Amino acid sequence: MKSAASAETLYSIRDLAASFGVTPRALRFYEQQGLISPRRKGATRLYTAADRARLILILRGKRVGFSLAEIKEMLDLEAVEHAGRGHLENSITRFRARIEDLKRQRDDIDDAISELEAGCVWMEERLHDREPPEDIKRRARAFEALAAARLVQWSVGPPD
Repeated sequence: MKSAASAETLYSIRDLAASFGVTPRALRFYEQQGLISPRRKGATRLYTAADRARLILILRGKRVGFSLAEIKEMLDLEAVEHAGRGHLENSITRFRARIEDLKRQRDDIDDAISELEAGCVWMEERLHDREPPEDIKRRARAFEALAAARLVQWSVGPPD
């Protein structure tokens, strides 16, 4: 492995997995699915900067809800340049539909966050309403101190 990070830098499966918080098994699975294509040196997989960049896109795509097949199609856009008109039109239609789905999800998430925040405010107000005012707390402490003093007198008994 080279020490300087450059286009020629090669990463082991362990290094790449650790840097992205995934398992080596996940990387092998992405390889089986044709999403990344590491070089081989015997039985050792060596990942290039391009594989690393593709992994970033794979993980980002998964986070926003794309299937691995959809991610593969996006990653293979280089090949789309040579594809026919029908394939390009179909890809555009699917991408636009996915964009609309994600926008709806974002709106739903924003609505859910607003509802949860309003619920927290409501509960905090109820909690605050249950807290007695400071003057009542002060009088209660004074009463407790007086009661404690009387209890001590009563428990000791009458003076001799």
